[in-house]
Amino acid sequence: MSACKEFAVFKVAKENIPRVIELSYQIFAEMNAGKKVITCHEVLQKTDNIEELCWHLTWVNTEAAKVTTSLWPTFPSSKEFQALVVKNIYYGHFVSSI
Repeated sequence: MSACKEFAVFKVAKENIPRVIELSYQIFAEMNAGKKVITCHEVLQKTDNIEELCWHLTWVNTEAAKVTTSLWPTFPSSKEFQALVVKNIYYGHFVSSI
């Protein structure tokens, strides 16, 4: 199976951005705690709207992404993260078209 890319975009109030970024990295560590399922991750900030943050993750494969994301509510940092996110703008998984 080939790697799977995830893009997730969140709207976050300006004052909560530092904490949301910190929680993002905690969540990535929590997802990888049992077995490494995320091989690369970035938290990006939109250039023309600082209140939009993006997760760009590389998963080992689509199955790992599916299984791990289904466990979202069980990760210790998820609840606080979602409480600080104003809006989930976009979420999707992608694989190479080649």
